[in-house]
Amino acid sequence: MRIEETGIPGAFAVTPHLLPDERGSFHEGLRADKLEQAIGAPFVPRQISYSVSRRNTLRGIHTVAVPPGQAKYVTCVHGALRDIIVDLRVGSPAFGRHHVCTLDARSGRSLYIPDGVGHGFLALADDTRICYVMSTVYAPGTQIDIDPFDPELALPWEPDGEPLMSKKDTEAPGLAATLAAGALPTWQKVGA
Repeated sequence: MRIEETGIPGAFAVTPHLLPDERGSFHEGLRADKLEQAIGAPFVPRQISYSVSRRNTLRGIHTVAVPPGQAKYVTCVHGALRDIIVDLRVGSPAFGRHHVCTLDARSGRSLYIPDGVGHGFLALADDTRICYVMSTVYAPGTQIDIDPFDPELALPWEPDGEPLMSKKDTEAPGLAATLAAGALPTWQKVGA
């Protein structure tokens, strides 16, 4: 398993070592000991959730207020997606910057996303399925949503036509409005 920090401090891309044979392949999807060594803190799963999306579905950008915060370990278990994370931690040296990668079931690649970093994806295939392993349980009223098409962020989604989006995401405020409202976590609060 190769764990590499992205351009967002504390966010890591995890690429497993695939063991193929005539039956298919095997790989370790999550090794808490190796992940914890890389992030320098415990990662204790408290909730596992899944989403299933049609091709050209765009979900995000989402994060959770701190407290309670929510670190995520995201894996595509079927299909493929363009995954984008955005540093939303006020005071972070990477505030407002993003990291883009492709997650697909074939590679088994995952992303570790720390507290305060926003996450979203564009499904590149029908029946794209994502597994989210999260450090906290869902707490109503703590979600922070940012407009995924905010011109200030200029995220490279590249949808094929008009993307399928929830009303919540199409009506989400931009980064500047969310910052002005005082809703974003600070770099210091997330333990960086």
